[in-house]
Amino acid sequence: MFQFKKFSVNQDRCAMKIGTDGVLLGSWCPIDNNPFSVLDIGAGTGILSLMLAQRSNAEQIDAVEIDEDAYEQCVENFENSPWGDRLFCFHAGLDEFVEEPEDTYDLIISNPPFYSEDYKTENEQRDLARFQEALPFEELVEGADLLLSENGIFSVIIPYKEEERFIDLCAEIELFPIKVTRVKGTPTTEIKRSLLAFKRYELSTLTADELVVETARHQYTEEYIELTSAFYLKM
Repeated sequence: MFQFKKFSVNQDRCAMKIGTDGVLLGSWCPIDNNPFSVLDIGAGTGILSLMLAQRSNAEQIDAVEIDEDAYEQCVENFENSPWGDRLFCFHAGLDEFVEEPEDTYDLIISNPPFYSEDYKTENEQRDLARFQEALPFEELVEGADLLLSENGIFSVIIPYKEEERFIDLCAEIELFPIKVTRVKGTPTTEIKRSLLAFKRYELSTLTADELVVETARHQYTEEYIELTSAFYLKM
């Protein structure tokens, strides 16, 4: 069990465990449009939905998870949280979920699978959670376009090397970046991740910033502590 300040997450049945990426995205994604409804695509443990339940007043927080074990664990984590009445998980792939959309969402958030290389491991469940073919960026972007409300925000964390391609994919359907933060593990390492947020209108100017997680092992930067301190017990 992973214990946060206001909720806990069981993850023994999920291929992808809680990591820095998910906590970064859940802490960072903009909610200045005061979302009424949130959709978490590829929910896994449900960590993003739980973080958004803590951060926002959204009354409808839906999650979609294709893997059966992860889906069941996500439901359990929702039920055990203080916000169980606002959280709901669907056992489905995004392609099924968009076939009969009942709602649009003011915030769509995803920590998508992103190993696009051709190799596989022996663990099918982990492959599903981690390989891009399980949820290609094209499918994710198309789904976001179908499900995002007029003033909605679409927010993801992806490898930095995929940033330009992802922004181009979104531009094709007129979703434009409103906030970009590039993440480095330490001051001397290369940029590893991109945190991206999109809306349906283009800003005249967009400035990207950088976030460094640690100065040394377990020596977190003030910026990272400030971003995540509402969640981590020891921040």
